[in-house]
Amino acid sequence: MKINIQKAPTRLGSGYPAPFDKPCLDRKRVRLGAAAGLTQFGVNLLHLQPGTWSSQRHWHMREDEFIYVVSGEVVLVTDEGEEVLRAGDCAGFPHGAPNGHHLQNRSTREAIILEAGTDDPQDKAEYPDIDLRATPDGYEHKDGTPYPKAGQT
Repeated sequence: MKINIQKAPTRLGSGYPAPFDKPCLDRKRVRLGAAAGLTQFGVNLLHLQPGTWSSQRHWHMREDEFIYVVSGEVVLVTDEGEEVLRAGDCAGFPHGAPNGHHLQNRSTREAIILEAGTDDPQDKAEYPDIDLRATPDGYEHKDGTPYPKAGQT
């Protein structure tokens, strides 16, 4: 079934607790997989404005991830260092491999990235650079103390 991209569910900004949300506030994810009714894997069209990150650097315990740069230029940051990705470049991140990764748009124009990955509600993600872990119940500190949920203080 053809997807009307203009009507697809869209996520703006970041759900990270402060201050970890700041570098990701100017991002937009168009949820193409959700618009098609997919439940076993997700597909997103990620729009990164200049200066914006795709996420905090992370890795997933149960979810594989794949990205393809549609337009623009981003910097892929991993444990091995940094690498520029341009339109036509792609990368993959297998679940369970503890290699934190994310994309940064350091250019002066928008970058658009196609993201695909497992959609596992029991997934957990580790954030090696900061005091953050994602669980099925929300974000927590590395000692297990939960962060307040969005809207709570």
